Amino acid sequence: MSREYPVIAITGSSGAGTTTVRRAFERMFSRKGIRAAFVDGDAFHRYSREDLARIFRDEPERKHELSHFAVEANLLDRLERLFAEYGEHGTGTYRHYIHAEDKRMLEAGYHVGTFTEWQPLPTGTDLLFYEGLHGGLVSSQHDLAQHVDLLIGVTPTVNLEWIQKIDRDINMRGHSHEAVVDTILGRMQDYVRYIVPQFSRTHINFQRVPTVDTSNPFEPQAIPSDAESFVVIRFRDRDSADFPYLLTMLSGAFMTRPNTLVVPGSQMPLAIELILEPQIEALLAQRRFR
Repeated sequence: MSREYPVIAITGSSGAGTTTVRRAFERMFSRKGIRAAFVDGDAFHRYSREDLARIFRDEPERKHELSHFAVEANLLDRLERLFAEYGEHGTGTYRHYIHAEDKRMLEAGYHVGTFTEWQPLPTGTDLLFYEGLHGGLVSSQHDLAQHVDLLIGVTPTVNLEWIQKIDRDINMRGHSHEAVVDTILGRMQDYVRYIVPQFSRTHINFQRVPTVDTSNPFEPQAIPSDAESFVVIRFRDRDSADFPYLLTMLSGAFMTRPNTLVVPGSQMPLAIELILEPQIEALLAQRRFR
């Protein structure tokens, strides 16, 4: 269902590579003159890093209950209200969660693992772009998917996902290998319960599949390069894509099912733009003609 103000959500696990998709969208928005309100899913975590450390120290039995994947560890009621409000009025409130790689925020005096203050979204935007863990979540209490006009899943094969997370958290966020592995294992139940089902609700999934051995993702190793992978792209509605055109434009692409396109890893940024640009234009055109 198309709303007055479109909501686009990129959903994927930590380490899935959603940032690659976000950058492709940013280039597309810049080229087309589209004004987007960017919202980070991490901003809707319920607890700061210091809060979590205190809870785990005082109540160690809750450690595996409060992973970032879990409903209880996130302000999903607030996120759902944001989606609904933006879709109807183009307004809402958001904040930022500070990561180790957020150099400008750190220079401004913020600390890793904390939040900025809540603030209104920029005015005059054309659409909302969400990147995070829960864009397509449906639970007994929440239904975020119903508010999203274009839901994109980024879901590499699980071993590759873990390799990417381990590499990022060690090299960019300063965590130890043991701590990252412990985090992955500790939130596995929440991953299966809350993250995986979202990929059955997405309009399009991008799944990167390595062509090198990733049998043991917990062994330190280099992330497979684009040249060492393919991307499997699944469309919920096969009529939403012009497959003959995509096969012509994407070198090395081929079909495996009527709704599934496979492209070399190096073609993923181009594939994202070729596939999603027409869909975004259609959403905005429907808004203009209201």
